[in-house]
Amino acid sequence: MSFSGNIRKMKSSLNDEVEYVLPLYNNLQKNHFVPMNQFIGTTITISFNGIINCVETGRRINKTYGEGMCYDAWKNSPNAVESIIRPELSRIHEGIALRNEKWEIENHLQPHYVYLAKTGGIKVGVTRATNLPYRWIDQGAVEGLVIAETPYRQAAGLIEIALKNYISDKTNWRKMLTNDLIADKLEDVRDELIKKIPKDLKRFVVHNQKLNINFPVKDYPLKVKSMKLDKIRVIEMKLMGIKGQYLIFEEGNVINLRSHSGFHIELN
Repeated sequence: MSFSGNIRKMKSSLNDEVEYVLPLYNNLQKNHFVPMNQFIGTTITISFNGIINCVETGRRINKTYGEGMCYDAWKNSPNAVESIIRPELSRIHEGIALRNEKWEIENHLQPHYVYLAKTGGIKVGVTRATNLPYRWIDQGAVEGLVIAETPYRQAAGLIEIALKNYISDKTNWRKMLTNDLIADKLEDVRDELIKKIPKDLKRFVVHNQKLNINFPVKDYPLKVKSMKLDKIRVIEMKLMGIKGQYLIFEEGNVINLRSHSGFHIELN
């Protein structure tokens, strides 16, 4: 089997374990949707031909900004608006758009969750309600727990800001890929963090059940070594598993496909 095209973020679905599909575009046009779980335990080849196309404009570029964008798109596209990374900056609930009113109404003036995720350690995060469980899958979380539900993005961001004084909002990708998990229970961490939420935001607190996520990994490495296609043009290795947006190969070699959005590859 051979497939070629520009990489996009892997799509996922949650069954007994996560199932992954890799979209490969013909520049801006959908081309192949490759089921990836079938390749685990086999040797695959990923070849990069040096072509990168902006995922927004289709322009050929030398480097990407954000997730596969050219610089102009990264500076102007609603898909790179500041309130994506810093949800507390969103003001669309006040009728004020940072970049694109229609996009921000559709994406940020919507119910949002504040959550805890166990990726190695435990982190706090914010996402639109419709993004779960996919947000947890993308982060490689083996457990996820919603701790607050808000009617718009900024309120969730304000809760996250308050909790970041006590817990990280970052994923340690190395611990995630080696499956080096903290023993603490999400429910216990939630109960302590709720006490730290400002009084005017406590009305958004919920006590939901935890979700467990199983990833298709045959063998977790003890150490990991990240590979990038602009440095290694051809990867030919046995695929040992998939977690988050990473392919895990033999001997601890890994590649983050999401960070290669727009790269044109051939997959054999």
